[in-house]
Amino acid sequence: MSKGRKLRIGITPGDCAGIGPEIVDLALASGRVSKSADYVVIGRRPKCQPAKPTRETARAAAAALEEAVTLARRGELDGVVTGPIHKARMYQAGFKFPGQTEFFADRCGVKNFAMCLNGGKITVALVTTHIPLSKVPRVLKRSEIVRVGLLLAEFLRYLPRRCSVKAGRSGENLRIAVAGLNPHAGESGKIGHEEIEIIGPAIAQLKSEIRNPKCEIIGPVSPDTLFHRMIKDEFDAALCMYHDQGLIPLKLHAFHTGVNATLGLPFPRTSPDHGTAFEIAGKGTARPDSMIAAINLAVELASCGFGRS
Repeated sequence: MSKGRKLRIGITPGDCAGIGPEIVDLALASGRVSKSADYVVIGRRPKCQPAKPTRETARAAAAALEEAVTLARRGELDGVVTGPIHKARMYQAGFKFPGQTEFFADRCGVKNFAMCLNGGKITVALVTTHIPLSKVPRVLKRSEIVRVGLLLAEFLRYLPRRCSVKAGRSGENLRIAVAGLNPHAGESGKIGHEEIEIIGPAIAQLKSEIRNPKCEIIGPVSPDTLFHRMIKDEFDAALCMYHDQGLIPLKLHAFHTGVNATLGLPFPRTSPDHGTAFEIAGKGTARPDSMIAAINLAVELASCGFGRS
């Protein structure tokens, strides 16, 4: 961003049959979004009935994503915030990606990317995402743990105000806890060997490759105590082995303010950590808190140059 120019954040409403348009409008009218940016709502809103997504609403959502990523790649947007989409309808409309994360990575030509979520005192990055739980032990690789761990460490450099009071204010190291896969982090091999054969060696490699000298790697940490310790400010982020390992505690702790951020893109991209919520669409009960948090995080990251370096 050039000096003197206000940040410009693009916002896509997602599927118009869901709560996306409502929460975008509510967020922008709330007075709770950062005043250091201008906001551009991207895409058209076809006529539709609440809770009844169609191929037309899906096409409009896809077109908004295409426009947003094009503008961001041109440098006309400093960040993008995306509303929730309905994946089944998107697939029917020709969308060929598991989700918006993979869409942005593909359009930006990025192979090294990851999903990270932040809410309250919890920040998590996921080594594996949308795969059956039964497949996680088979696909878990040392190289993937290291790759996502390095992205998470870089991300934490841009979140000093969101990390623990101790680390953020006194200059002490930021601390990433690497979760074990098994109960009790494998109990020294008695309840699984992934910690010994995969996760432990990955942690050693992470420590040797990490570029952020203020970031400390700890683990494998027993998953059943990790998040209690994080809320007590012992850790600043967790590297989780599978989707629900990180998402269940995050949503319990900060259901209405969780934010999904894509790591590895050349610009910040965030989204609310919830879906289309068709069951409440059009009823006037949707809460914009997560959208507000997503907008403010995008502004915070953009103002620090996240992704541009």
